[in-house]
Amino acid sequence: MTASAAVGAILLISVCLYAVLGGADFGGGLWDLLAGGDRRGMEPRRLIDESITPVWEANHVWLVFDLVIFWTAFPRAFAAVMITLAMPLWFAVGGIVLRGAGFAFRKEVSTLSLQRAFGAIFAVSSLLTPFFMGTVIGAIAAGRVPANASHASLAAWTGAVPVLTGLLFTGACGYLAAVYLTTEAGRRENPRLAAYFSRRAQAAGIVTGALSLASLAELHGSNPALFDRLTGRALPLVLVAGLCGVTVLALLTARRPAGVRVVGALGVVAVIWGWGVAQYPVLLPRTAVTLSNAGAPHATLVALVVVFVAAVVLIGPSFAFLFYLHGRQVLQPDHGRAVRPAGHDRQDPPAEPYLPAGGS
Repeated sequence: MTASAAVGAILLISVCLYAVLGGADFGGGLWDLLAGGDRRGMEPRRLIDESITPVWEANHVWLVFDLVIFWTAFPRAFAAVMITLAMPLWFAVGGIVLRGAGFAFRKEVSTLSLQRAFGAIFAVSSLLTPFFMGTVIGAIAAGRVPANASHASLAAWTGAVPVLTGLLFTGACGYLAAVYLTTEAGRRENPRLAAYFSRRAQAAGIVTGALSLASLAELHGSNPALFDRLTGRALPLVLVAGLCGVTVLALLTARRPAGVRVVGALGVVAVIWGWGVAQYPVLLPRTAVTLSNAGAPHATLVALVVVFVAAVVLIGPSFAFLFYLHGRQVLQPDHGRAVRPAGHDRQDPPAEPYLPAGGS
């Protein structure tokens, strides 16, 4: 394997990590938005809040890692993507900032109107951010990013493939979140909440599967070469993704959620690697930009491989320990006692119990 191919693989690995970890956080915001009114949605929102709080900032490490690897290893392709798709990228960045602000501040305010406002910001931003990220990937896959980009293009990310990919990203985030939350509710011995999120995981899985097929069909006309590779050399990965989705649905229907979290994440990873294998060695479809001719000098690529190994050695155990503590609920206030909504530790509690995003 060449140094450029190794770095390309590292880039895909870090994308997978951000998708299965950070993507689930975005999906939590989607279910927060759809949880219903203040009282009806109180319990699901509380589980979402407790599940996201200890890890959501750490998960963004992989997004930063993706960007650093991309611009350092493949500066020519990075420049073309950042120029052509500047608008959805800025929308995604703005969504990340607003989402973080909404998530942090909604627990610090005590008035009903502010709790609702910050909750709505968190939830809507969690919905829009993965959509715009998906339009970026869809535009690249459809071959809408020119090698020598000179200006931002609205048409590049508003076609059928980018929009479908944006919806696919949003659906996949919701699917992962619901699968993870089903397991989390079961771990907390809350069968009613486990069933609640199990139904949503099944629905999201069906919708996401349909969006995957629609995106694949649309890609047939937009980029036939990539479509042929997806149904050719990348077909085993596509089949693995489909099999994982069916397995998750079967396990949830049978109420046997053991291992469902791993299978759900594996399905998303298979989709990402299927795209990477199908597109290899091209970085920008319909251009001559490849991993080899758009890469940084060999010494830089080797240095990035070394940095990745160091990150695995140094950061990997830290993440494993973080999720270990999170799984044992050690990171919750009072060592596992449920997080109380903003205002409930005051002498005079607010009139409504929990108001992140829903209406009355």
